[in-house]
Amino acid sequence: MPPCTRGGYTSSAPRRRPTGSERRRRVQLREVEPAADRDPVEHPQHDRDETEEVFEGVPGGPIDRCILRSFHKHIAAKIWLGEDRAPLKLVNHGAKLQLWELDMERSRIYETVHRSGLAPLTSCSHRVASRPMLSAFCERWQPKTTTFHLPFGEMTITLDDVASILHIPVTGSMISFSQPLRVDDANALLVELLGTTDVEASRETEQCRSPSVRLLWLRDHFSSITDASSDDDIEFATRAFLLHLVGCTLFADKSATSVAVVYLELFRDLSMVGSYAWGAACLAYLYRQLTTATRFKVRQLGGYLTLLQAWIYEHFPEMFSSPDLSYIESRPRALRWRPYVIPNSLQSVRERLDRLQSSDVCWEPYVDHRAEHPFPDIAWFSGCIKCGLVVEPYHPERVLRQFGYIQTIPPRPFAPPRPDRSMLLDQY
Repeated sequence: MPPCTRGGYTSSAPRRRPTGSERRRRVQLREVEPAADRDPVEHPQHDRDETEEVFEGVPGGPIDRCILRSFHKHIAAKIWLGEDRAPLKLVNHGAKLQLWELDMERSRIYETVHRSGLAPLTSCSHRVASRPMLSAFCERWQPKTTTFHLPFGEMTITLDDVASILHIPVTGSMISFSQPLRVDDANALLVELLGTTDVEASRETEQCRSPSVRLLWLRDHFSSITDASSDDDIEFATRAFLLHLVGCTLFADKSATSVAVVYLELFRDLSMVGSYAWGAACLAYLYRQLTTATRFKVRQLGGYLTLLQAWIYEHFPEMFSSPDLSYIESRPRALRWRPYVIPNSLQSVRERLDRLQSSDVCWEPYVDHRAEHPFPDIAWFSGCIKCGLVVEPYHPERVLRQFGYIQTIPPRPFAPPRPDRSMLLDQY
């Protein structure tokens, strides 16, 4: 077990009691409840709670809600007031990846996948995810700060965590789309980039009732392609494999069976796949999925849950993890752990988190990993990260202890402009 360092928390932001006029003011704005099965890449504007409401503090929660404005709609506030929900249903495709493996007969496809920087995803996904553990951490997530609020302060998944846990690129071109993909455009992409017929493409998107295709459909149509096939068929199969790969991992959505066709555009030029910041896109997508799951009526959690689960194992090894003693540091840190289902109830995990102290945390878990995988300087970037039409704030200054420094009072969190977010993507 690598050495764990401890950090200090110097102080917290001063609290200001609301004035009488503020207590009397109740500004309620209309808000749309996000659909539980909606893909945030296609509909980003409905998944973040940006309601500009002013309310009194919640008992047991923030007194001054100038930052956590929508805390009264957070699952944590509902639990405090006596309401509860069952552990979240988890969208985890770890087992499906083994249904389409690249053996020696598919070496040409594997060579392209290896050059893309996404090859580690074929082997590092956890087949098992713990519903009580991930649900309890999700309840600690705050969308405004994009951090977990724990008894001793804030923590989050950083770009350093993504690079160390998954070994995929965190630098490069950001993944962006100019607008949501329509079904007709999705059909055209399938015909052009996967070589399907118009009838096959239309039938598949119609069955999905969205510009998406089923993971099973991709396997059925392309997994039989080998090195003996034509060059065109190998190129189509390579794109299909990469689409299947990111649909099972980085961008797993709440349909639990399909992947958005919009990602296929990223594989148009297979020589350019490795130029994207896949890790940053994965992190933005997971941030959005955590944000959506903090809403009381949401019952599922998507995103790449291997990243979230491995992050918990790395930073809380004495509480939740079971290490793989055969692990070597040249491999992604996701493979360092043997995931298992925690037998405890959700309430018992909540109580364990309530008792956490800073001394229980492994603040710098990758010390032994640096020789093989150095610290990426991009992890210090503070601003916005994005995945398609999803734009999320990234605040490493709020979690300095994870970088080996003493935590100071952080600045006010940055919020992407909501109304014009899709038009401002090129700024980030």
